[in-house]
Amino acid sequence: MTRALLLSFSPHGKAAQTFKLARALLSDLVPNAAITERDYGSQALPPLTREYANALTTPGGLSGSATAVSEQLIVELETCDLLILCTPVHNFSVPAALKGWIDHVVRIQRSFTVNPQFEKVGLLNDRRTFVLVSSGNARKGHEPDFLTPYVTAILATVGIRTVDFVYLGAMVRGEEAVARSVEQAHRQLAAAISAGL
Repeated sequence: MTRALLLSFSPHGKAAQTFKLARALLSDLVPNAAITERDYGSQALPPLTREYANALTTPGGLSGSATAVSEQLIVELETCDLLILCTPVHNFSVPAALKGWIDHVVRIQRSFTVNPQFEKVGLLNDRRTFVLVSSGNARKGHEPDFLTPYVTAILATVGIRTVDFVYLGAMVRGEEAVARSVEQAHRQLAAAISAGL
């Protein structure tokens, strides 16, 4: 059975177009999947604390309460076979909600380590990952895009390299533009999921 982890980082939460699209396609294409859904856009994760930072450099500190949220999120990520991240573009990059999740999940000696050449090496197994990206006005390639390379690098840091990006643009251009964008993304995502599962 496929274990899917579906995460929303939009302020619209589960009402976001990307989230609704991902949920519909999972239902159609992976009907027997065990799906865990999280809405971090409207229910933000706590920021990292001084205690967390100290735990990273204290012997035995990584197993304490300061890293409990981080550990929970990493375990949830480790146990999924299929990861879907639903995120808007905010100011050419990731929203604060996604950055918060990243900060908890990318943890030295837990989700990555550093080799003798000072390169980061992921400790998690690769898994099929889709990143559904919505933007209000822009189309892919028409504005600076720091989100795609950043998320690609972050996921690779923890060991996740099988990543497809699906873009939904023109989300504030009216109902017809939204419908066209969603339909195009639907076809792209359906083809990618069908080919990869």
